[in-house]
Amino acid sequence: MLNLSDAYYFVQVVDQGGFASAARKLDLPKSTLSHRIGELELALGVRLLNRTSRQVALTQTGEEFYRHASDLIANAAKVEEVIRSGLKEPSGVIRVTTTTELSEYVLCDLLPAFLARHPKVRITEEATDRIVDIIAEGFDVAIRGHNSALADSSLIQRHIAKAPWILFAGARYLKDMGAPTEPGELERQTALALSRPGMTVWQLTRPGHETRSVPLTPRFRTNSMVSLKMATCANLGIAALPGYICRREIEDGSLVPVLPDWRVMDASFSVLIPYRLGVPPGVRALLDFLAAELPKALRFDDPARGAGDTP
Repeated sequence: MLNLSDAYYFVQVVDQGGFASAARKLDLPKSTLSHRIGELELALGVRLLNRTSRQVALTQTGEEFYRHASDLIANAAKVEEVIRSGLKEPSGVIRVTTTTELSEYVLCDLLPAFLARHPKVRITEEATDRIVDIIAEGFDVAIRGHNSALADSSLIQRHIAKAPWILFAGARYLKDMGAPTEPGELERQTALALSRPGMTVWQLTRPGHETRSVPLTPRFRTNSMVSLKMATCANLGIAALPGYICRREIEDGSLVPVLPDWRVMDASFSVLIPYRLGVPPGVRALLDFLAAELPKALRFDDPARGAGDTP
């Protein structure tokens, strides 16, 4: 295979009009430069230069090789420039996988805002509720919600936000059934719940680490958070939902927080990436952006109590 360095030396000898001038520009001994050109001619099996004591002249083959080598060197310089600029400015495609709910309620605003800041970045997002093997499927970033520590793996994990789950009910339901004032009264209410393994109680906590367990016998159970929210809006009962998916309904009054001092849980959100070294600038910029913006997007501010209820 052609030695690109030797081709570069050859182009410099021709451009500078001889070995002495080229050696001075390259800061190389003239003998070294002459040896490298000799090795190039030997590798190609042709003479490229006719040498005299005073000058060098291109052979016919040398003229043809010079044209191609000049283009080769110019293209190599362009490639280097592209790579080096890419190491400084976020660019290229970032493949992101996340949950359906996070995509529909949060990332639908955040990812366009990120792209507006970084015009050379493109994002391909896959919203799914299955656990994606991001290495096997070629993703750069996974954003996952979880209630316990993620399993150890070769992936780099970075916790970036928490999302509080609150009890909600429809305004008419609370008017008809009465709003609970303490957790013990929830047992006399109609419960709605997600279908999750082991979901048999609401484990409520509030500041000071006080905890209360409320057994669940749901009238309606579903694995869809959207369906659960809609059933709650339809005044069928009380449900635990992440505050961030209920903002619009809280604002229009179709959902009301129940026992807002208590939390069912604080779900954690982490980003996972397959890189240990050489994180692309675009991915690094996205991680920093999510770390700054996702906590604000996931917080719960009960308008009845004022902003800033959730740290």
